[in-house]
Amino acid sequence: MIGAIMFKEALKTAVESSGGYAGLLMDFEGIPVETYVASESPYDIEVVGAEVSVLVKQIQRTADMLQAGGTEEVSLRSEKMTTIVRVVSDRYFVAMTLSPTGNAGKARFALRLLAPQLVAELA
Repeated sequence: MIGAIMFKEALKTAVESSGGYAGLLMDFEGIPVETYVASESPYDIEVVGAEVSVLVKQIQRTADMLQAGGTEEVSLRSEKMTTIVRVVSDRYFVAMTLSPTGNAGKARFALRLLAPQLVAELA
């Protein structure tokens, strides 16, 4: 277990191992629990998280309507950044932004490993 005060360090490890810009743990109301920002990040991770939370909620409603099961992960790739969101629980998600050259596969893997640890600490 990572302990509540270790959220920032866990995010830092995930971001740095993937070449990411930043990471955050946020609730679906847009309230950040913890963030980590690499010094070269051109984006405000809290703004990214708040905007992405709206999209993820819509995707969750769509998945429910289609009876497709729970949403686990959402990726958004644009010209200047990639954002990967991993749903941690019905209340929280963890997200990471990466440069276009960042390793999205490593980021997805890091977030997939991190999510169960966060669930245990947030319970």
